Amino acid sequence: MRRSGWIVSAFLLALVLLCAGTSTQADSREQPCRVAPLDYRGWRAQEVSNRWLQLIVIPQNGGRLMQVTFAGHPYLFVNPKLAGQYLPPTPGKWFNYGGDKLWLLPEGNDDEQHWVGDSDLLDDGPFSFRKISEGKQCEIELTGPADPQTGIQFVRTIRIDADSPRIRFHAVMKNITGHSLEWSMQSVSQYNTGVASSGDSSSPADFNHDFWTFTPANPASNYLNRYHVRFGPAQNSSVGVREDGLFTVHYVHMAAELWLDSIGGWLAVVNGATNYAMVERFEYDQSKTYPGKASVIFWTNGPEMHLSKDGIPSLSTDADSTPTYLEAELNSPMCRLRPGESCEFDTEWFPTRSGSEFHGVKDPGIVIRPLQSVFTRNDKVRLSGSFGVFFAGNLVAHFFDEHGSPLGNVRLVNVDPAEPVSLETEVAPPGKPARVSLHVEDDRGVDYGPLQEVPVRSQDAR
Repeated sequence: MRRSGWIVSAFLLALVLLCAGTSTQADSREQPCRVAPLDYRGWRAQEVSNRWLQLIVIPQNGGRLMQVTFAGHPYLFVNPKLAGQYLPPTPGKWFNYGGDKLWLLPEGNDDEQHWVGDSDLLDDGPFSFRKISEGKQCEIELTGPADPQTGIQFVRTIRIDADSPRIRFHAVMKNITGHSLEWSMQSVSQYNTGVASSGDSSSPADFNHDFWTFTPANPASNYLNRYHVRFGPAQNSSVGVREDGLFTVHYVHMAAELWLDSIGGWLAVVNGATNYAMVERFEYDQSKTYPGKASVIFWTNGPEMHLSKDGIPSLSTDADSTPTYLEAELNSPMCRLRPGESCEFDTEWFPTRSGSEFHGVKDPGIVIRPLQSVFTRNDKVRLSGSFGVFFAGNLVAHFFDEHGSPLGNVRLVNVDPAEPVSLETEVAPPGKPARVSLHVEDDRGVDYGPLQEVPVRSQDAR
């Protein structure tokens, strides 16, 4: 009896240990996202994180998202001169802490329908913080003070999931007055363009000479040259529209503001020195009016060009021109709000890996080196190309015949957003394919769409 009892006890202990190990492995695989307070460079901050991401939010400093770190790489500029500080709204001043925030358009001081943009409640007022959820999904809410000057109040939620590095933003602008208002919301993100990877380089001599941004130029643009130079020299060799229709900014340490009426729904920021990229997505609404017709704005920070009263050009030397950063700005359509009404603006960010080339954004990732597909002499198909992906899972080749009928799929490699995908492989295709399309699918079979689709060429084709 004692021996039987010992055997049963041992069996039960082993079962408990096995279940615990299985549970630990499952927990390790899922790795839920977290929301937790922390000290960040002297600020009272909140960290939202999963296995890819760390988002640092500073509620008291205008509700800023101060830093985004993906796979150990920080993206945003943080002003080292103001790190850890809180400066209350002060008319006539501007305190540039860095990070990402909400602003208003149109800017200016012509009348009440323009926002001055100085230090005020919108930019520097304390926001309240609320944790909505964590675990499989982490969501936080930042609520700004009601601003009597502009008559609006911002509420912004930021969300990440446990199984993806995608970041979702939902911004709400509410009219708190007793009369109608018309404004546009603007998402302003200051990306670090310094050589140092710490995210706070402020020496103009240290700017990154391999830092780029891209967005699709509008083929029916309202602007001359398909973009508008709002500030800075009209002749600027660091900007232009490529033959493939992508507007490109190659960062140089010189002040310039560039407006685009892009309808493509995305912009990409590519750090060629570190091979990291960030894609910001938005929905363009052709039925609505955008501020100054611009849906996307880029600002390159640096010395400003001025002419004296005698017509002599010079570069400014004020302190604001010293930091090395680039602003990527997404604009909502103009919202006309009656008293108590609100409008919304939804955007998404996708951090990923990049390379020495950039050929566009697709639903599941970016194209670094375009896909090539060639028949070999042993009736296989050689596939080559490189990509950055937004989701973890598998890269799957979908083959089609000359009539467009599907022939079957071939799983190629596992993919992860933290690693660039370099494809150099030969596969035995089902049937006689005429086309191949590369898709990203997760382990549950969810298809995130094609990265690229190309014909399968014969080996002798040129």
